[in-house]
Amino acid sequence: MTEAQISNESDTSGSDQHEIVVIGAGPAGLTAAYMLSKRGVASTVLEADTVVGGISRTAVRDGWRFDIGGHRFFTKVKAVDDLWFEILGKDEFLRRPRMSRIYYRKKFYDYPLVAKNALMNLGPIEAARCMGSYVWVRVRPPKDTSTLEGFVASRFGWRLYEHFFKTQSEKVWGVPCTEIQADWGAQRIKDLSIWKAVVEMLTPKAVKKRRSKGKQITSLIEEFNYPKYGPGMMWERCTELVTERGTKVVMDSLVTKVEHADGKAIAVTATGGGVTDRYECTEVISSMPISALLRAMDPPVPADVLQAADDLRYRAHITVGLVVPEEFGFPDNWVYINDADVKVGRVQNFGRWSPYLVKDGRTCLGLELFVDEGDEWWTMSDDDLIETGKRELEQIDLLDASRVESGYVVRTPKAYPFYDAEYKENVAKLAAWLAGHAPNVYPVGRNGMHRYNNQDHSMFTAMLSVENIFGAHHDVWSVNVEEEYHEEKAADDSEGEPRG
Repeated sequence: MTEAQISNESDTSGSDQHEIVVIGAGPAGLTAAYMLSKRGVASTVLEADTVVGGISRTAVRDGWRFDIGGHRFFTKVKAVDDLWFEILGKDEFLRRPRMSRIYYRKKFYDYPLVAKNALMNLGPIEAARCMGSYVWVRVRPPKDTSTLEGFVASRFGWRLYEHFFKTQSEKVWGVPCTEIQADWGAQRIKDLSIWKAVVEMLTPKAVKKRRSKGKQITSLIEEFNYPKYGPGMMWERCTELVTERGTKVVMDSLVTKVEHADGKAIAVTATGGGVTDRYECTEVISSMPISALLRAMDPPVPADVLQAADDLRYRAHITVGLVVPEEFGFPDNWVYINDADVKVGRVQNFGRWSPYLVKDGRTCLGLELFVDEGDEWWTMSDDDLIETGKRELEQIDLLDASRVESGYVVRTPKAYPFYDAEYKENVAKLAAWLAGHAPNVYPVGRNGMHRYNNQDHSMFTAMLSVENIFGAHHDVWSVNVEEEYHEEKAADDSEGEPRG
């Protein structure tokens, strides 16, 4: 099965026999609702938040617009590519140059790596040591490549791992790289290695532009599409479209119970605004955290399954937006901060993503903090976070704090499913219980499957699940795992424009 086989045609056969509840109004949930609407099925979408889009929403504060983490609209999944343009329309996208750098020891390193820049910054002696370190791991690979540390070191050598990967990864996850599974690196770095980075930096831009999407390394793309007003614009428009087709999108509606009987889910209960509603259903498509989904099952799941749900972990995300005059920004879309002495892990320049996110003569720098819900950073006041952000950027000589005119804070819980040593076994146990006791419940998306998918892959899991409801047999759990679905798949039919 390939992505080209996803049906984009309306099919109303048997649509009146389905009462489908979709949990979550992020990319996966709204994609499911949209694909159902094309088949004539008006579903009910239950969203716990007051805005749509999930982590792909666009937060708005005093006219400033914040993209949570930065979402490039570039994909090798043609069906998703087509859907983006179908929902939003070509005129609502901007074509943006990609520029990102690593800030390390008060120097900027181009990413993708540029030989002259890297050599000048590292110096010829350290550059030679890095290459020697890489040659050494080819001769004697790390003993344990199941961890992120071993995985990255085996591809880049120990010295480059220490310089450019260790600090950033440990900021994201809050634990040593030896406690993070290699799966995360495999999904984020994918087909990139030191030699491919070198080949890429020596390849003329004209040659790169002629490549099909399937032959590009996603980490190294130089252009991407982006909605004018941020990624939330896509999901706001999608909500309008499905609502026009009869789908009910219920905001501020937290799912508290999923009733199941005789081997299937039969109803979903949600609360919001002091009101509790019960929705009978024939199927459930769920993008809520799979751990919360299993805890909501009624009757309750067995103790060992509940323990597996409780053992799944997540990292939260905080954006600290600092408004500065445009000239005090930087030319990058984002900069990685590889300095262990500060908390900030990455800084977005929202004006470089889209001029529609900011105001004339000003830009907004989005400082990204990776935290645990309930820790000292998560519970810190907005004012203290803003002051800390200003102080940290000044500490690393990236910005004069006196230039900051105002600040804002956006908190995002459960932004990143945690890839510890037990997560695969725990997710497998939850998925197996659903398959055996409620097979009409379809987990989709990043948190729905506890998989660090990009926006495009989250959408694709929803598209495949809708196909499965109508009789297909796609293995949704293989998306972004098997080569057939992989983002690196060199498919001849994967031309197009936009990545998420």
